[in-house]
Amino acid sequence: MFVFHIIAEIFPNCPSIKKSLQFSPRTLLLLSGEVSIKFKIEMELSTIKEAFDRVTKKQRLSFSKSQEIIEQIGQEIEQALSRIQSAQDSAAPTDHKSVLDELKMKLKERAPLSHLEGPQKELNIALSKYPKLLEKSFNPDISMAYRHVDFDIHTVNQIIASHFYQEGQFDLGDLFVNESKEPDAAVKKSPFLEMYQIVEGMKYRNLEPALKWATNNHELLQQNGSNIEFKLYRLQFVEILQKKGRDEALKYARAFFTPFASNHMAEIQKLMACLLWAERLDSSPYAELLSSIHWEKLAEEITQQFCILMGQSNESPLGVTIAAGAQGLPTLLKLMNVMTGKKQEWQSMKQLPVPIDLDKDFQYHSIFVCPVSRDQASDENPPMLLSCGHVLCKQSITKLSKNNSTRPFKCPYCPTEVEAGQCRQLYL
Repeated sequence: MFVFHIIAEIFPNCPSIKKSLQFSPRTLLLLSGEVSIKFKIEMELSTIKEAFDRVTKKQRLSFSKSQEIIEQIGQEIEQALSRIQSAQDSAAPTDHKSVLDELKMKLKERAPLSHLEGPQKELNIALSKYPKLLEKSFNPDISMAYRHVDFDIHTVNQIIASHFYQEGQFDLGDLFVNESKEPDAAVKKSPFLEMYQIVEGMKYRNLEPALKWATNNHELLQQNGSNIEFKLYRLQFVEILQKKGRDEALKYARAFFTPFASNHMAEIQKLMACLLWAERLDSSPYAELLSSIHWEKLAEEITQQFCILMGQSNESPLGVTIAAGAQGLPTLLKLMNVMTGKKQEWQSMKQLPVPIDLDKDFQYHSIFVCPVSRDQASDENPPMLLSCGHVLCKQSITKLSKNNSTRPFKCPYCPTEVEAGQCRQLYL
């Protein structure tokens, strides 16, 4: 359950897992400490990597030396066997015992164990140090990195069941629903089961389930600006042309392409030109239509649109939450160690005392309109987080600071003085 506690702290007011960076002036006192924490993390990871590289280097050296010794011993034994075999084939008598004694003497001179002893000892030393370094660097007790928050177990169970169904693990989802006694959570099974049947059918070039779904959701797909339905008919046309010939493909085009002529005339004309290359489409200028990448991309697009129509993210919310929590956990653990050393308590704080930097994959924001300029944020004019916790667009900050990154200016919402150079960009 620690992941839910961590994410509740990282995303305190956003059930759809949106990143919210809100800092009060007092938290800025800890920013320098946060920088040092991140530096320490990087240094410790670098130390661990160096220790791991030493272990692998010693292991390769020990393995190489062992192989060399084994090959030398094998050669000596083969030579001895060869001499014994030659003696048996010839009329001259040979003392087998002398051959074996000579072999024993040679092996003793080579002293294989003494040659192996050195590399093996170095490997054992490196292996004994590595676990100790890991134990020192990683704190197995992660409980101090989250707050004790009361959760609605019913909601959590539904999230877990939905995750299993969305990942296609229907048997596991059913088992969890039964054991958790959450029959309402099974309502998501049927839609996701239909989605997987569609995608599975496409793997075997069966477009009937997908076409049926697209036809039934024609209006909704159009509202979303999706042309999945036409793409499915296009794939089916190419399949028919390949397997049934020109006449059947032309008949199919007349039956289904007409409603799409106004928006997809150029593509339809391209498909009609393919009729001239029937039975040799793979050597035509339109051979790329046969690429399997079209099927793969369309399957992904169908999955996304299917989830949109369900009101669901195409990525499992639980999976995203766990991934974000795991990424933020090291910083939180280091923070707790620092604050424990300073005898400070963060459990009672309303917000995190330091920012948790996550990858762009975990940064979700709606459209932002600057309260000063009334302009909608864009890539050229992104929203910026002030050190006081309020947000303005970059151009507004530039005007307020008179294009001086170190010149203090008052936040329009509070009397706090901030500097443009301390502002952080938020991602739409």
